[in-house]
Amino acid sequence: MPPRRTVPRHLLLSSLLLVPFAAQAADSGNGRIEIAGDYRYAARESEPVADARNLACREALRLAVINSPIYREQTASLVDSPLLRELAHQLATRHVQDQQILEQTERGRTVSCRVKGFLPADETARVIRTQLSGGPPAAEGLDQNRALRILNVREEGSALLAIQYQALKRLDWLGTHYQGGLRESAEIMVDFYDEQGFLIRTERHPARRTPTGDDVMNPGAIAVLKVTRPPAAKTYRVWLVK
Repeated sequence: MPPRRTVPRHLLLSSLLLVPFAAQAADSGNGRIEIAGDYRYAARESEPVADARNLACREALRLAVINSPIYREQTASLVDSPLLRELAHQLATRHVQDQQILEQTERGRTVSCRVKGFLPADETARVIRTQLSGGPPAAEGLDQNRALRILNVREEGSALLAIQYQALKRLDWLGTHYQGGLRESAEIMVDFYDEQGFLIRTERHPARRTPTGDDVMNPGAIAVLKVTRPPAAKTYRVWLVK
């Protein structure tokens, strides 16, 4: 009788622990890939905790997309950080299915969020290939909501961003009818990231023609917002609250 071979216990345990990870990274069997991510964020003293929680979950979902096998494979040869950033944002906001917040925690001003969801494999590959081949830009490439449209973003030197935008409806910050929801939707958001792709901070700017004046913008009116870029910021993203 041949000698009986035994598998060391620690190797057996390791092989069992690897199985769930491999299953999660693979196709779920219905053309979808499960993704998961987490993000921790230290909110500023003046920042509402609710905004910090939303930001942490949004970044967790973006990181889940970036760390997915299909995203890594399809973008392995690309080094254009702004394009990668916009691509990950498009997939996270428009193509992730069955999004779920698994855990949210708060410790003082530090909040964290852990999420999961599914990427449709064929659709995701198509979106990535279209973007990388220079095809039609994503619908939110120059972002738009019910009140504003971002027309252009350009760098002025190394420390300033010039954001050109257009009013899509009358914006009157002095009228009581426009307080609340409309005021929020008529603000421009800017995310700044360091060289490793981690979020430094998010800024919110009122969409007015000048920082202190012009409390009314009529439909079609165009203005430019100038934003100071943090010294540590290597990339950025301009977007609008939907």
